[in-house]
Amino acid sequence: MPLRPRWGARYYPPVKDAPVFVCQSCGTSHPKWSGRCSSCGAWNNLVEERAVKGRGGKARNTISVSAGGGPVSLDEAMDAESPRVATGLTEFDRVLGGGLVHGSVILLGGEPGVGKSTLLLQVVAALAARSRAADVRGGVLYVSGEESTAQVASRARRLGVASDAALKLLSTGELDALEAAVSKTDPSIIAVDSVQTMRANDLESAAGSVSQLREVTARLVTMAKQQGRTVLLVGHVTKDGSLAGPKVLEHLVDVVLAFEGQRSGGPRILRGIKNRFGASGELCVMEMTRDGLREVTDPSALFLAERPKDVPGSVVVSSADGARPLLLEVQALVTPSAAPSPRRIATGIDGTRLSILAAVLAQRAGLPLRDRDVFVSVAGGASIEEPAADLAVACALASSVVELAMPSDLVVFGEVGLAGEVRAVPRCTPRLEEALKLGFRRALVPKANLDRGEVPPGIIAHGVAHAREVAAWIERKARDRD
Repeated sequence: MPLRPRWGARYYPPVKDAPVFVCQSCGTSHPKWSGRCSSCGAWNNLVEERAVKGRGGKARNTISVSAGGGPVSLDEAMDAESPRVATGLTEFDRVLGGGLVHGSVILLGGEPGVGKSTLLLQVVAALAARSRAADVRGGVLYVSGEESTAQVASRARRLGVASDAALKLLSTGELDALEAAVSKTDPSIIAVDSVQTMRANDLESAAGSVSQLREVTARLVTMAKQQGRTVLLVGHVTKDGSLAGPKVLEHLVDVVLAFEGQRSGGPRILRGIKNRFGASGELCVMEMTRDGLREVTDPSALFLAERPKDVPGSVVVSSADGARPLLLEVQALVTPSAAPSPRRIATGIDGTRLSILAAVLAQRAGLPLRDRDVFVSVAGGASIEEPAADLAVACALASSVVELAMPSDLVVFGEVGLAGEVRAVPRCTPRLEEALKLGFRRALVPKANLDRGEVPPGIIAHGVAHAREVAAWIERKARDRD
């Protein structure tokens, strides 16, 4: 029994099963409610939940992934390693690093309507069709907490998925029912759509809360590691684009895939954010068709298919998104501004980066951008996060200012610093090799990359060391035209 405090102090006995207030953004627990989370600073995100209790009344704070045996040597573990299971979807397997790994947990996140359920159904159908060749001994169990089995079957019929006895369907939101079905059917692969709809009966909180997400994911991870099953989870994203639930959800799983795209149409991009069994940063491009998602083997040609010819402000950039070079079109429009503060609007690139580039070009290269509105967009709904697109944006802005179209067979990439210098970028040779495949014969690259000999044969490269060289070259071409 705890000791009572000193005389004169008020004594509060411990309350059994006292409620806690959990932040739905970061997962921090608070003893009482407040308007703002003291850990992440989010407002109005504290939800009352009962203390997490496992079976037998003991708190469940750790995950046991041991199979019950003692330690083994590295040689024995290497000998027991099983080969990867190919899904049959080439681009999807490449993002995973060659296929599924036995005992792994994969989290697929994306906005509502982007096609997560469609992709998951196509993957499990392909695995079920290849169950014997892929050594999927017990088949595939598809668990849906959002749709009934009849609705899943109707969607499968619309997508043209062939019926297969190796693919089992289960419609439930109870984790205990899922575990009972796994014990009965003994599948090798389990697909859950989605983890936010699953609920553990040990907890009193609602499905989708932080406590439920932690408990459900922890038990599924334990099942995968101890029994050697592969688990595919679908997760929703929040308004800011991050996976719903605390960051611990991403730390528990082995692979995190982000499915990006516009619900209205256009290409979808599957990006590997985390991968314990392969390189992270890999991506593949898919198209939503009437018969479901279709893999795009040449995404650069898809993004450049509707590129206009001989239009000022249009420049092709070779970006290295992850480990795969990708050719994208950058469009810029510079118009006179009637407002005292000219606008800087960007789509597909960072708006702050555009404002910095406009200031650098105006100060260091002499482009008249101080009193003009600047609009920059990456065509096709794609996005570029790396600074290697700076030189292409600069060329597009200068081209729009002087009303001069850039050569149609020119590809541009390079980083521009605050002093106007053009810095070298990594993976120059793969970028140019990808451009060569699509018929580009000229390139504007950083001079440092050119001096290192990173230009493959077959392409004429011109190196630039400062942004003013680009602006002067485009202005000279405009004078020669006139």
